[in-house]
Amino acid sequence: MDDIILSFGNNAKEDIDLVEENVVDTRALDSFDEMSLSESERKMVEDFSKQIDIANSQLVLEYGAGVQKKMSDFSDSTLNVIRTKDLGEVGDMISNLVVELKGFDASDEDKGILGFFKRGTKKTQLIRANYDKAENNVNSIVKSLEKHQVTLMKDISTLDQMYDLNKNYYKEVSMYILAGKKKLADIKANDLPALSRKAKESGLQEDAQNLNDLNNQIDRFEKKLHDLDLSRMISIQTAPQIRMVQNNNILMVEKIQSTIVNTIPLWKNQMVLALGVSHSSEAIRAQREVSNITNELLKKNAESLKAATIETAKESERGIIDIETLKSTNKTLISTFDEVIKIQDEGRKKRKEAEAELRNIENEMRTKLLEISNRQVSDNQ
Repeated sequence: MDDIILSFGNNAKEDIDLVEENVVDTRALDSFDEMSLSESERKMVEDFSKQIDIANSQLVLEYGAGVQKKMSDFSDSTLNVIRTKDLGEVGDMISNLVVELKGFDASDEDKGILGFFKRGTKKTQLIRANYDKAENNVNSIVKSLEKHQVTLMKDISTLDQMYDLNKNYYKEVSMYILAGKKKLADIKANDLPALSRKAKESGLQEDAQNLNDLNNQIDRFEKKLHDLDLSRMISIQTAPQIRMVQNNNILMVEKIQSTIVNTIPLWKNQMVLALGVSHSSEAIRAQREVSNITNELLKKNAESLKAATIETAKESERGIIDIETLKSTNKTLISTFDEVIKIQDEGRKKRKEAEAELRNIENEMRTKLLEISNRQVSDNQ
């Protein structure tokens, strides 16, 4: 403090010039439009301004601290609301929903008529199974989206309240700043020039110190008002942030609502049409296949009938005994007769030969017997 006094003694002229400069700087009041306040609020600012004592260090220190504390707590709560609302999750749900709506198809590999009917049945069953699976997933996602929609609607209402609360804080801190600047303007217009003249006229160190103290008090209070002005700027910036988050929530609610009331019903209608088209296609393919098989059977039956008819006609025109058979039989009989005749001839020939041979044997036997008889007779004589 002694240094300040000594400094003032050596630089009294500079301190007096500083007073005049402060008077000029504070002529412009706050940019806050005082006319936006009601009559009662303007009177409140005037009355409050008269009660401000910048010489009271405790009062200056706590000036506007209450509203600043409320604004700080409010900023924390706003941050929590914004930070905890992950709209990306809702976006992912909608993306997953789109995937589910696009993600089912059926294909088969069976061939042939049996394969065709199996294929038609399998395809329909596969479409229904895929549809049921997709529908379950879609319903699960829709339920989650509906919950998020309710939460977002509550958040929108909460953000409206927060916006109004922030607007009240903005007005309150602006009224503190306005009252403080009115007080500073009054001090710089009246107290400071009077104290400056008194210090010039008296030349007393006490008066110079009082002038220096007042300048310091003005400086500290201006810093306090500047601090409040920063708080007000935060409030100004918070307002569009709240609206941005609120608008995002509104857009997401609208998208969820459009998805639930438009996209899902359209998808279900499309599924009904897909199943109907599948059934119609199966019926058409079945009819085509049956027609093809019927034509093939008619052709085959006609060929079989033709072959049977021709064979029957051939058999009907054929005699009981074929001429070839008669020829063959006749030839065989003739050959048999020839063989019989031949055998008979050979038999006769052999019989004649045997008869001749028998005669020879008989003659030989007779001759031999005669010979033996003659010999016996000779011997007996």
